[in-house]
Amino acid sequence: MNRVYTFKTILWMILGLGAAVATARFIFGLGVTTNLSDTTPWGLWIGFDVMGGVALAAGGFILTATVYIFRLEKFHGIVRPAVLTAFLGYVAVAVGLLFDLGLPWNIWHMIIFWNPHSPLFEVGWCVMLYLTVLLLEFFPVPAEEFGKLAKIRNFLLRLRLPLVIAGIALSTLHQSSLGSLFLIMPYNVHPLWYSPLLPVLFFISAVSLGIMMVSFESKFTSWLYHRQPETNLLAKLGGAARWVFLIYLAVRFIDLAVRGQLGHLSGGEWQVRMFWVEIAIAAVIPMVLLFIPRIRTSPAWQWVIALSGITGIVLNRINVGGLVHINRGETLYFPSWTEITISASVVAAAALVFLFMVERFKVWEKRPADPNADPKKIPEFDFASKASLGTPAVASRTRYSLGFIIAAAIGFALLSNKSLSSAGAESLPVEEARGWNTMWIDGDFDGDGVDFPHAQHIEKNGGDASCALCHHYNLPQDRCSGCYSCHRDMYQLSDAFRHDWHASSEGGALRCFDCHQQGLT
Repeated sequence: MNRVYTFKTILWMILGLGAAVATARFIFGLGVTTNLSDTTPWGLWIGFDVMGGVALAAGGFILTATVYIFRLEKFHGIVRPAVLTAFLGYVAVAVGLLFDLGLPWNIWHMIIFWNPHSPLFEVGWCVMLYLTVLLLEFFPVPAEEFGKLAKIRNFLLRLRLPLVIAGIALSTLHQSSLGSLFLIMPYNVHPLWYSPLLPVLFFISAVSLGIMMVSFESKFTSWLYHRQPETNLLAKLGGAARWVFLIYLAVRFIDLAVRGQLGHLSGGEWQVRMFWVEIAIAAVIPMVLLFIPRIRTSPAWQWVIALSGITGIVLNRINVGGLVHINRGETLYFPSWTEITISASVVAAAALVFLFMVERFKVWEKRPADPNADPKKIPEFDFASKASLGTPAVASRTRYSLGFIIAAAIGFALLSNKSLSSAGAESLPVEEARGWNTMWIDGDFDGDGVDFPHAQHIEKNGGDASCALCHHYNLPQDRCSGCYSCHRDMYQLSDAFRHDWHASSEGGALRCFDCHQQGLT
């Protein structure tokens, strides 16, 4: 049993397991298949499938810029697989996003109903346009096999340079804009990850991750198909990647120092340990190894460097996407097995399409041979019944289908019976607002707050009747108005009477003489 056959069988089984979970997700909703909540609406699917997937596909614009803009023709042999990987990566991002959206059939609204002030609007349009660019860049490869498509292929080849330039521009925009999504969350994202430079950090890390992904794809497919590894080319790519890692580390720590957040590096929180793990495997380890020439040119160490860089940067995306967010009073989010299965199945589907393309078209200089597709191989037989399984190619498809079906059956069996039901809208009676037992108060939003035992104060001061001690003024038609409603400064007196509010329609649209009938006194 060869490597390709074994690997494809595993991928089909993962895809079958994911098909069962996907069925449950689209029939019964997000509650059945995720650990997401109103306080943690973004989790693994956004952090890995979307943000990680976009960064993993960055190798496409990096290699096309290297070959077609900077004219480094020595890397021409790995441009096609890099563009194919990028294209499939963006398709996987789009598919993964459909699972995360509550109403995925409304995704087309973004095309018609524009919101140019939203970073997501810019990201969505750039992803759609860049996906189109990647399709046009890669289309000449399969078109080589069909004579009727020669004119279209020649036309697209003449447009190659404009397409490459457009791809670079679009990638730069949305790779950085993914970081802009979190600029509005300064009190939710942990201080070790939040930064006004998040767009810059996302772009720099995407460049390093793109190079690492190109290296990993080359190493893995060389091992899978027994191809000659492209060790020298990967060493030269690593020589450029080491400086990208160095720039990323410098920007990350200088930013922490300028913002006065270096004190968080030695705290006792689990996020601090997560930060050091992420920094080590995302940048420090690959950078140090790449600066050693003997290691940089070693085929074995190239595996380590690529895996370290990929794991670390993807972990960064998952952390920023929700894992290390500060959820005061809430339980820690951890993805369910169904979330992990969906993510794995999306990757498995993309990998199967990649293998299909490299076996059917000239993605590499020499098309790899599929042992199961060799017409000279004799038919295979089932040893128990002596029944013919057909030609090797048909027999392999039969085995893949069997693995898919068995895995899908296991997936349905693992789904909880209690979860697989829909009782309609849950009854949620409206209740009087209550203060939390313990609140965290940061009135001036400087990140320095105190824990206020609200319930303990109520009990100590005589029960519900004591509310007026603090909530001594209420806005009209309101009960227990918050302190911030009237107190506009932490240390100075504030006038609780707001003339502008009473003059507004909400406050009754009162005129001056409605209150000051005897003149201003």
